Amino acid sequence: MRIRATVAAVTGALALSAFAVPAAQADDPSYRETAAAAFEAAHSGAAKAQRSAAATPVDGDLNASFSNFKIASVLKVGTTNQVSTKVTYKLTHGADVDLGSLDLATGPYIYKGSFATPDNVIFGFEAATCIEASTTVANCTGYVDILPGEGELLNSDAGSWKGGALLLDYVTGSYADQGDLATTKVQRNSRLTVNASPEPVKKGKTITVTGSLTRANWETNKYAGYTQQSVKLQFKKKGASTYADVKTVKSGSAGALKTTVKAATDGYFRYDFAGTSTTPAVKAAGDFVDVQ
Repeated sequence: MRIRATVAAVTGALALSAFAVPAAQADDPSYRETAAAAFEAAHSGAAKAQRSAAATPVDGDLNASFSNFKIASVLKVGTTNQVSTKVTYKLTHGADVDLGSLDLATGPYIYKGSFATPDNVIFGFEAATCIEASTTVANCTGYVDILPGEGELLNSDAGSWKGGALLLDYVTGSYADQGDLATTKVQRNSRLTVNASPEPVKKGKTITVTGSLTRANWETNKYAGYTQQSVKLQFKKKGASTYADVKTVKSGSAGALKTTVKAATDGYFRYDFAGTSTTPAVKAAGDFVDVQ
C-alpha cells in the first residue's frame, strides 16, 4: 500500500491511538497525515484480515456510514501541478456521534485496487466541512488533493480508482471507514500538437501535417511520447463550424505524427486523439493553411 510519501508506516489497528490529538492541535500532524496513518493502520495486519472477512461495508467503531458520494468522473493529472477535486457525500451517524465536536474530523479519499488491500490511497489536505441536515444526517464537502510532483503516483496507477470516506476521532482513535462509494479515473494528462506546411501552398500541391502526442510520465515528472496510438487528422474549411475526418495516423517514436494531403481549399488542420482508459482525449488547436 502506498500512502503519501511523508506519512510514516503504521501497522496494527491499535496504532490509531498513536495519532490521537485534539483537533485544535491537529496542525502537527496535519489532517492529511493523521487520516492517512489511521487508514494504513486499519488496513494492515490483523485489522486487514478482519476487514476482508467482514460482512458490513463500514469498518470501525464509530456509529456512522457514508453515501451519495459524488466526484468527477475523470481526474487529469499532469507532471507537477497539484490537482484538487471537489467531493460531496452524505454522512449518516448515530445520536452518540457529535459532528460539532472539534475532536472529530471527516474527509473523502480515493484508492487504487481493492478496499481491503489498496495499492495507493490519496486524501485531501483539509478535513471536509459538514452541514447537519438533521440530528443524524449531514451533507459534507471536501477535496482530494493529488501531488504528482512529489511521487504520489506511479504510471501504473493510471486508470480506475474508487472513492471512500473516513470519520476519525482524534482523541480516542475511533473511526468509521467505508470504501466502494464511487468510481473515477485518474489519467495521465495528454498533449497534442499540429503543424501543417508549407504555408501558403499552391492548390494541388502536397501539404505535410506533423505533430506530437505526449502524456505525463509521473515517474520522471516530464511529458513523454505516447506511441502506437491511432490519431485522426481532421480538416475544417474556412468559414465552416465543424471539422471532418480526413485519415487516421499512428503515433510513432516519441509520439511523432506525420502524414501528407493534397491542398484543396483554405482551412484548418488538426489532430484528434480519442483517449484511452489511462490517458484523456485531446484535440490540437487548428493550424490554418492558405491555399492559393
